[in-house]
Amino acid sequence: MEDLATELMSQLETKISFVIPIFEGIPVPASVVVTWGIMAFLMILTLVFVRNLKMVPTGPQIYVEALVGFINNFFEDILGEEGKRYIPYLGTVIIYIACANLIGIIGITPPTKDLNVTAGLAIMSIILIEYSGIHAKGGKGYLKSFAEPMALLAPINILEIIIRPLSLCMRLFGNVLGAFVVMELIKIVAPAIVPIPLSFYFDVFDGLIQAYVFVFLTSLFIKEKME
Repeated sequence: MEDLATELMSQLETKISFVIPIFEGIPVPASVVVTWGIMAFLMILTLVFVRNLKMVPTGPQIYVEALVGFINNFFEDILGEEGKRYIPYLGTVIIYIACANLIGIIGITPPTKDLNVTAGLAIMSIILIEYSGIHAKGGKGYLKSFAEPMALLAPINILEIIIRPLSLCMRLFGNVLGAFVVMELIKIVAPAIVPIPLSFYFDVFDGLIQAYVFVFLTSLFIKEKME
């Protein structure tokens, strides 16, 4: 059990892949390198799928248009017409988180297991959430919204600016790390066959669920700010 505890603690450490030799050295974490790989993979897929587009889709174009249509319809139902400007960001985030969580299937450590990555995603989301309120209501209306429905709740409404990104960050990070802990314990108890279907569950089903929950909550917060 001591070995397991040591392994689990090591997973919380930010692993450095290499150091850029400028300004006394800039360390590049493994999660950043994996993220670069995911970005390159998605860009290559995009270039491949958008070549020779047709008015009547055939082959891979059908699946790409179905995915884009599903994402647009899903977020438009939540955000409405006035929130369509935020759909490209939300769509990008859900695709990234899904790929980041699914990458564990091929033995690569998911970047979302790095607290810095989930914190960065949460900070970007909360900036967009607050911007949506300012854009919809104007600066004066945005500040007035903190006193709604009554001025007595203003301190709680202000605290939400910190609480929301914290909840988004820790929910995603905690579920990805928790899945790793459970799988390590299962491998110790039943290392032969049992981990295979459970690994599929945690890496595929749970990973996709976490991507969905993250952007779903972000879109709800955006809708709330706009209203």
